[in-house]
Amino acid sequence: MDRREALVLSLVLVVVAIVAGAALTRSLTVQAAADAQASPSVMQCWRGLGWPAEAKGLGMQVAPRGKLNWKCYGLVEVSEEFKENVVSIAKGDPDVQSLLSQGYNITAVRPIIKTVVKGDGTLLTKATGAVLTLRKDTAGRAFVWVDLEQGKVTRVEVLTRTVIEKP
Repeated sequence: MDRREALVLSLVLVVVAIVAGAALTRSLTVQAAADAQASPSVMQCWRGLGWPAEAKGLGMQVAPRGKLNWKCYGLVEVSEEFKENVVSIAKGDPDVQSLLSQGYNITAVRPIIKTVVKGDGTLLTKATGAVLTLRKDTAGRAFVWVDLEQGKVTRVEVLTRTVIEKP
């Protein structure tokens, strides 16, 4: 095999590897999205200062000293009673009522979990709050922080996206 044939063969192999990698990445992304839609309150991950990762809604956040710390607590099942409690507190807030009247729907309830290690080494884990995800069609998303200890909404973050499709 001469040099030219070896070069062509290696280029073909590189193209095949790129296409296979792209297909695999697409497949994993589609599966991850399907998993997230099927069970929106299952995996709870926190980063940086302790807020749920999805609730930030803004790309990567840099924690103090340039470190990005992820803390995942594995599978966390949220009871219907917990969801109803959080939703009832949120629906009592005028800003949330306004969003719901504009067509936003509550799509996820994610607990904010606080874990304390006591002096004797025992763990105390408690959901001190929650973040609700609200969606309106494909153009709007809102996040509502609910403090369960105070029984009130502490923050509402509304994100909108404008898409202009041209024929």
